[in-house]
Amino acid sequence: MKIQSVFNNKEVIPRKYTADGEDVNPPIEIIDAPVNAKGFALIIDDPDAPIGDWVHWIVFNIPADIKKIDENSVPKNSKEGINDFKRLRYGGPSPPSGTHRYFFKLYALDTLLNLSNPRKADLERAMQGHILAKAELIGLYSSK
Repeated sequence: MKIQSVFNNKEVIPRKYTADGEDVNPPIEIIDAPVNAKGFALIIDDPDAPIGDWVHWIVFNIPADIKKIDENSVPKNSKEGINDFKRLRYGGPSPPSGTHRYFFKLYALDTLLNLSNPRKADLERAMQGHILAKAELIGLYSSK
């Protein structure tokens, strides 16, 4: 399984998808997912944040038939978790200094998860033992 977007692995995330731009999620394409997946979970985080890992977006229970998450959208019937902006929505990159790495981590799961407004740690615990495949895309962004 792999994921693609409008930027390639370890390339700069276009400004439009950052807090300096329109602050909308980039489109994400899901390729070669396991046929027995019941759903997907997506975590976008920044391990280079000054206070440690900073979570930008959590989406889970993404239906298994979804092949693309459109720009500025959440797939129908999916649920969002609480990011480190304390919001249930995408929060784009806006590092305080230097170039940061943003990890787009997609998990194919063998079940849907019964969670309400989880944080990253809650989602990761719930996914244990249910991950069929994982794909990752790293985007870069620098402060101005």
